[in-house]
Amino acid sequence: MASYYFLMSSLPMLKSDGALPITYEKFLSYCKDTVSASTYEKLKNLTLDSTEGHLIKEWSAFYSFFKAQLNFQRCRKLNMPANQPFDEDFEVTKIISSAVNDENPLNAEKTLMAALFDKLDSLIGIHTFDDHALFGYALKLKLLERKTVFNYKTGKAEFDRLVKELEEQIRGIN
Repeated sequence: MASYYFLMSSLPMLKSDGALPITYEKFLSYCKDTVSASTYEKLKNLTLDSTEGHLIKEWSAFYSFFKAQLNFQRCRKLNMPANQPFDEDFEVTKIISSAVNDENPLNAEKTLMAALFDKLDSLIGIHTFDDHALFGYALKLKLLERKTVFNYKTGKAEFDRLVKELEEQIRGIN
């Protein structure tokens, strides 16, 4: 198994409530000369829904359940039909329920992001300078990249637009 003492120790720390310190492309450039060609290809093609690689199989099983539970609870809140996930993780279900019922969408996303980071931390465990830690870091970076699309002004503008559209529809009914 490869050891990446210099690579892993030179990467900036990632926090669920923090900013994106480097882009995924920059991360890949750090990895290019350090990891094997097959590991680099896996990292290059990595998504949050990937199923192969160190740590990825465990993450994939969790993330699939997480998304299914999130979808189920969002549909249930909207009184829409949805299939309840077959597996059950009461702690995750509780966290997702709390986020879904949060009045503030940004706080809800932060709660979900923290839960995903916590799961990755538990999957990484004591691994520090190997492929397991590298793929965990890469997934965290992917999560933070996703978070960068959250913008308060853009979100508020979209929310205001939707409310205005609903008000116009209600006026049209009366």
